[in-house]
Amino acid sequence: MMRKVFRRPIEYYDERISSIDEQICTLIKQRREISNNNPGFPPPEYISNWASKFSLYENLLNSVFGALANEKHFRPMVEPEGFRMHLPILKSTEKGEKLYTVTFIRQFTNASVVNFNVDWDGTNDSLMDRPQHSFFELIIGEQYNCRMAGGGGSTGHYTYNFIVSPPLSDDISGIDLVFKEYSAPHKPTGLEIVIHVE
Repeated sequence: MMRKVFRRPIEYYDERISSIDEQICTLIKQRREISNNNPGFPPPEYISNWASKFSLYENLLNSVFGALANEKHFRPMVEPEGFRMHLPILKSTEKGEKLYTVTFIRQFTNASVVNFNVDWDGTNDSLMDRPQHSFFELIIGEQYNCRMAGGGGSTGHYTYNFIVSPPLSDDISGIDLVFKEYSAPHKPTGLEIVIHVE
């Protein structure tokens, strides 16, 4: 999915505040470093107190801190280009009644695409009683930006694709692909699937 190109909402800018805006950028960077890029979200009473103290709207502060808590979603999106090869993986792990499998990785010149499947016995699935669709996050290491690039499924099967940049090495032996499950955005279930590539 391509992200929309940002368009400046208005042409006007009061140059007298440019040094203040630069200080805001400095503070955002400092906040990221102190929190190790994991700031969480201020408690509601902090938001309320700051809104009152600085004559700001609570909804504005909620929006600002919400954006700062989700900074990774603003990273530039890499779209895979220049297909090179498939790396067959075919590694699985079973948890509960589901089988989790990484079948292959597509290698591109600027990224990798990891294919992740979830399978279960769907013979008793019905439209009213189908396992709830989950969201997954792929974690490989700090040096890699991973984002889910879509997926889908049917009875007994879901498949997900993750774009990884920079691209993984063609020899990925020894790497762990960690998939964290979410029931909804920002709601982890606690389930982690680790696929170790030998």
